[in-house]
Amino acid sequence: MTRRALICGISGQDGAYLARFLLDKGYEVHGTARDAQMATFHNLARLGARERIVPHSMALNDFRSVLQVLAKVDPDEIYNLAGQSSVGLSFEQPVETLESISMGTLNLLEVIRFIQKPIRLYNAGSSECFGDTGGLPADEMTPFRPRSPYAVAKATAHWQVANYREAYDLFACTGILFNHESPLRPERFVTRKIIASACRIAQGSPEKLQLGAISIARDWGLASEYVDAMWRMLQQDAPEDYVIATGETNTLESFVVQSFTHLGLDWREHVVTNPSFLRPSEIMISRGNPDKARRELGWQASCRMKDVIKVMITAQQEML
Repeated sequence: MTRRALICGISGQDGAYLARFLLDKGYEVHGTARDAQMATFHNLARLGARERIVPHSMALNDFRSVLQVLAKVDPDEIYNLAGQSSVGLSFEQPVETLESISMGTLNLLEVIRFIQKPIRLYNAGSSECFGDTGGLPADEMTPFRPRSPYAVAKATAHWQVANYREAYDLFACTGILFNHESPLRPERFVTRKIIASACRIAQGSPEKLQLGAISIARDWGLASEYVDAMWRMLQQDAPEDYVIATGETNTLESFVVQSFTHLGLDWREHVVTNPSFLRPSEIMISRGNPDKARRELGWQASCRMKDVIKVMITAQQEML
């Protein structure tokens, strides 16, 4: 029989790629937005999946709303990708960030427990939960030391999932994803901001790219590959949490250099430091160890930072 998936947060980057991925596997895909009638679902449209999904209005922080949608859709799998997704914005909106991520996850878990159906739940975790590991690669056993409201919220949701898995025997797991990018990222995310600005400058724009700390280092992968790992987690015999990363870490300065060099530009002529973009607290080095995912899921990233940059530049140039 055709499997049915419900993607919470389907209009975002990961939701759109996951929807296309599941549709290609023959799933019946349903997706939620706070107001599905008003949502544009432009990311789904860009991937040619808008007309192939069934949209629903749902407020994750409203238990009754979640219950109604789950009862109507009756999904086999739920992918929780919803909630405030910007680390920087979380410092400005800490309450909204905590409520949208932790309360939304709790409502999904409670509804699944309440309706007593064998639904499998994937929860979107984050490498931000690890905080500063001193440059050591983080794996599934690395302690959480969150350094932002976003990371605190994601850590809360992670332990909620673990608690319900152990207390109520739910098939619920968390993917602890390191940074993953794509052309679908909004420009408030620094990687897309860099690519968009570099491409405009290459076209003759006199603008300067303003950045904060460029000495930070991250593990950047391609979002369209990471949704495959999400799906694989729900196909296992038992639910477990997994770190999803490339295993390669680069500085933001390196991301900038390679992006401008790819376009034949000298980045030093176009980039300036703006202290207003510095965060109250920052993770200097983020490094992941995806060995468990490779061994147990058979998943391994094929794209590294340089590949991500090429994909994003090509898409950006097509838009100009």
